[in-house]
Amino acid sequence: MSGTDRACPIAAVLFDLDGTLVDSAPDLAGAANELREQHGLAPLALAQLRPLVGSGARGMLDAAFGIGPQHARFDALRVEFLALYERRLLRETRVFERMQPVLIALEQRGLRWGIVTNKLARFSVPLVEGLGLMSRCAVLISGDTTAHAKPHPAPLLEAAHRLGTDVRHCVYVGDDRRDVEAGRSARMCTLAAAWGYLGRGESAHDWSAQAVLEQPDALLTWLGMA
Repeated sequence: MSGTDRACPIAAVLFDLDGTLVDSAPDLAGAANELREQHGLAPLALAQLRPLVGSGARGMLDAAFGIGPQHARFDALRVEFLALYERRLLRETRVFERMQPVLIALEQRGLRWGIVTNKLARFSVPLVEGLGLMSRCAVLISGDTTAHAKPHPAPLLEAAHRLGTDVRHCVYVGDDRRDVEAGRSARMCTLAAAWGYLGRGESAHDWSAQAVLEQPDALLTWLGMA
């Protein structure tokens, strides 16, 4: 089903941040490798770290150290990792090249767009500002804006509320299973971004999204704008 097939036309497009709107893998992976170096470990190739970038610190510590939140070292390593990442937040992170014309097309059509991310505001706000997107996006919902983060629908519902738009008129685009779960729970039309980080061994086609977009410009086709 395309956006033009819907009974309720799309009035706003919401994007996940890391892996959907911006390529932050070089800086997140770089912070993980800096942390490995501090602990006497050799760096890992970006290809090994990239799939788990969408899971933030948890994913990076899993990929870099093979530990999860229940591990005794997790909390201390997470603090170290976040401090390293904050120092290199915008060193190599960029808006995906093929996403730039998509944003311009949405703006030219007068279609508002926003960001809903699990990234804490401590990182998301300076990142979005540093990339010149803050003045362009209609709303930014961070991982600590609401009491719950994705896959809970609360962040998406808050975004729709701030936009003054019914959820039926919103579409959410994300590159993680949690994005699709959150979007569907919020009763938004939800699209999977196959160009993103996706997770270890994940296929975006397994997430029950309304559609899987192979590249950013496919969103314009889905919306009937191309």
